[in-house]
Amino acid sequence: MNQGIAITGMGVISAIGNNVEENYASLIEGKKGITKIKKIATVHENEIMVGEIETTNQTFEKQLNLPENTHSRTPILGIVAAKEAIAQAGITDINDYRTGLISGTTVGGMDKAEQYFYDYFERDDHWAHINALHAGDSTQKIADAIGLKESFVTTISTACSSAANAIMLGARMIKTGELDRVIVGGTDCLSKFTINGFKTLMILSDTHSTPFDEERKGLNLGEAGAFLVLESDEIVTSENRKVLAYVKGYGNANDAFHQTASSDNGDGAVLAMKKALHVAGMSPSDIDYVNAHGTATPNNDLSEGRALLRVFGEDNVPPFSSTKAYTGHTLAVAGGVEAVYSVLALQNNIIYPNLNFKTPMKEFDLVPQLVLEQRELKTVLSNSFGFGGNCSTVIFSKEP
Repeated sequence: MNQGIAITGMGVISAIGNNVEENYASLIEGKKGITKIKKIATVHENEIMVGEIETTNQTFEKQLNLPENTHSRTPILGIVAAKEAIAQAGITDINDYRTGLISGTTVGGMDKAEQYFYDYFERDDHWAHINALHAGDSTQKIADAIGLKESFVTTISTACSSAANAIMLGARMIKTGELDRVIVGGTDCLSKFTINGFKTLMILSDTHSTPFDEERKGLNLGEAGAFLVLESDEIVTSENRKVLAYVKGYGNANDAFHQTASSDNGDGAVLAMKKALHVAGMSPSDIDYVNAHGTATPNNDLSEGRALLRVFGEDNVPPFSSTKAYTGHTLAVAGGVEAVYSVLALQNNIIYPNLNFKTPMKEFDLVPQLVLEQRELKTVLSNSFGFGGNCSTVIFSKEP
C-alpha cells in the first residue's frame, strides 16, 4: 500500500479571503468573490467578471516589508501564501532540513512588464520589471522572501495544472529521498494580457460562472496564491508535527488533442485520474468527494463530466463540485487553491456546493453537489487540467 506524504502547513489568498481561515469561512457561507473589474484599466471592464483580491500592492509591500515597486503582484501573492503555510507548519528555520520550493505560474511578472513596456523603448528605469517577466523570477523572489538558501528552487508552468504538478513533483522528491521538505503550490495575478488572451478565446463570462450547467457561458478569471508544506515522515516524527492530511496519489497525462481544448471524451482526464488511483493503491469506490476542475466552459465541463463517468461508472460518481464559482479560475494556482480546499474538506468533513447551478447538461445525467453537506470524508480527489492538454489529478487522504 502506498504511503502518503504529510501536509503540515497551508496558506492561501484569493478573492474570498486573505488567509486559510477567511477562505474557509467564505466557502461555508457561500460567499462569492466575483465582481466587475475594479483594479485593472481595461476596455473589457464592463464586459466580464473576475475574482480580484482587494488589497493593493502598496499595502502588501508594507505588510511584507518589501521595497516599494520591486515586485510584481504574482510573487507578492505567493509570498503571502507561502509565509502562512510555513507559519502553520511551525517552521522556524526554513533551512534546517533539505528544503525545496516548487511554484507554478503562468502570468509571472506580466502585470508590471505590460505597465512599463512602452517606457522601455525610451529609458531603462524599469528594466528590472521587464526582466522579471519570466516565470522563474517570481519563484526566486518567493524563495528569497522566505529565506530559502542553497536548496532546490524551480518553477512549473503547465498552464492551469501547474500547481497540481508542483504538488506532485514535491511529493515524489520526498518519496525518493531527494528532499525532506518541499513548499509546493503556485501564484498568479490578473493582468490585461491574460484578460485579453482569454477574451480572444471567447471563453470569458459576463456574469457569475455556472460550472456543469447547461447554460454555462464561460469562466471568470481570478488571482490567488496558495502553498502547502510537504514533509517527510522523519520530520513529522522528530518535530512532532501536526499532520493536516496526506498527498496519497497523483497522476499526470497529456490529452494530446488540441492546444486549448480537451478531448470530447476526456481521455487525458481519465488517464490522470486512473494513474492517481493506481499510485494511491485505491479503487474509484474509495473516493468520497471530487473537487472538479469545473471551469464552466462548454468544452471543459463536457469533457470532465464524461471522464468522471468513465472512471467511476454511470451510477457511482461520488459527490463532486467546482469551487471556481467562488474564486474565479486562478489559472496556474488553481490546483493549489483547490488542494487547500480539499484538505479543509477532509478536516471538517464538508462537501462544498457547486454555486449557480440550475440546469443539468443535456449530454448526461450528472448533477453536482448543490448544498453544503456535512459528511464523513476519508479521501478527496482534485482535478486540474491545463491548455496544451496537460491533465493532473491529486488525491488527498486523512490516513497515510
